[in-house]
Amino acid sequence: MPKPAAKDAMPREEALARLEAHARMARDELAGRTDAGSDVLDYLAHNGAPATRRAVAANPAAPAHTNRFLADDGDDEVRAELARKIARLMPRLSADESTRIRELTIATLERLAGDQVTRVRAILAEEIKTLDCIPKFIVKSLAKDIEAMVAAPILEYSPLLSDADLMEVIAAGQAEEVLAAIARRKPLNADVSEAIVSSLDIPAIAALIANPDAAIREQTLDEIAAQAEKIQSWQVPLVLRADLSRRAILRIASFVGSNLIEQLVGRYGLDEDIKRELNKELRQRLQNNDKYAPAGSALRDVADARASGRLDEAFVDSAVNAGQRESVIQALAALGDVPEFTVRKILASRSAKPVTALVWHAGLSMRIAFKIQSFVMKLTAAELLPARAGVHFPMTEDEMRWHLGYFEVRV
Repeated sequence: MPKPAAKDAMPREEALARLEAHARMARDELAGRTDAGSDVLDYLAHNGAPATRRAVAANPAAPAHTNRFLADDGDDEVRAELARKIARLMPRLSADESTRIRELTIATLERLAGDQVTRVRAILAEEIKTLDCIPKFIVKSLAKDIEAMVAAPILEYSPLLSDADLMEVIAAGQAEEVLAAIARRKPLNADVSEAIVSSLDIPAIAALIANPDAAIREQTLDEIAAQAEKIQSWQVPLVLRADLSRRAILRIASFVGSNLIEQLVGRYGLDEDIKRELNKELRQRLQNNDKYAPAGSALRDVADARASGRLDEAFVDSAVNAGQRESVIQALAALGDVPEFTVRKILASRSAKPVTALVWHAGLSMRIAFKIQSFVMKLTAAELLPARAGVHFPMTEDEMRWHLGYFEVRV
C-alpha cells in the first residue's frame, strides 16, 4: 500500500511542469550542438517545440533531409533561421557530396525562394547575393520577385545575372528601388545603362550617374547633363564623374552653384580652355552672389526649417499635403538621422511597416505615417497599415526596431 505524500511534498502539477521544463531545455541544448548526431537532430526537427526547431534550422550539422523538412515548417522564424544558414552550406558542398544531398539542398533553397513570407525570401536573397554556386533559376526567381527588398540585393550583387537578365527586369517596369539596384552594379554595361536612362526613373538615373563603374555613352551623359538643371539629385554625381565631355561640363557649369563649379575647376585632366571657361563662369557667379544656384530645393527648405526650429510634424504634414515627396524624404532623413538613400530605399519597398517604423523613429505620429503611405507612397487600400485604435502605432517597438534594422537603421 503506497505511503501518503508528505505534507510539504511538491504538488504533482508543479513537479510535472519542472520535468517538462528540464526536458525542453535539454532538447533545446541538443538542437544547437553540432555533435548531437543526424538522427537526434532529425527527431528534434519533427517533434521539438518552435524554439527547438529554430535551433535545428540554424545548426550547420543538420542533415540535408532535415533542412528540407524544416523548409515547410509552419513557424516563420524557423524558416528564417534556415534561410540564413542554407546558403552558407552551398559553397561547402564539394564534388564528392552525394547527388542526393545536393538535390535536397537545392530543393530547400528553391522552397525558401518561393516562401509566402517576404522576410524569409529577403533573408535568403541577402545571404546568396554574391554567391556563384547557386542554381541560376533560383537567382532569377528572386531577381524578379515583386518585393523590392527581395529583388534588390540580387540585382545589385549577383554575379550570375547576365546583361540580358538585367534588361529583362528593366523592361518589366519594376519599382524604382529595383532599377536603382541595377544601376549600382559594378561593373555595368553601357547597354544596361542606356536602358536605365530610358526608363526615365529619376532616383535610378541618379544612382547610375553616381556609379563610377557604370559605362555611360558620351551622348547619353550629354543628354543627362542637359536635363540636370531641373533635377538637383543628378547634379553632384554628374560633377564627380570622370568621363564628362567638354559639352557636358560647360552645360553643367551653366546652372550649378559656385561650390560645384569649383569642383569642376579642380577636376584632374581638364584642358586649359575648359578651365578658363569654368573660372569665368565661377567669377560671374560669385559677383552675382550665386544667383543662378538652385533655389527652393527640398534639401535647402529642410535645412532652413531645421535651423529655425520649424522642422517638426507640422512641416512634414504640410509637405505631404502638398505632394512634396522630396521634402518628405529630406525631412525624414534629417529627423531620424538616417541617410537619404536609406529613406528612399524604405519608400521604394512599397511596404507599410518599414515606413511606419521610420516615421516612429523620426519622432512623428502614426497620423503622419498613414498619410505618407496614402499620399506619398500611394499604397492601395489592401497595402495600407492603419493606426491602432485610430491614433496609436499598430506595431510594438521591438517590431519597428526589427523593420528598421533590416534597412540597417540603428535605433
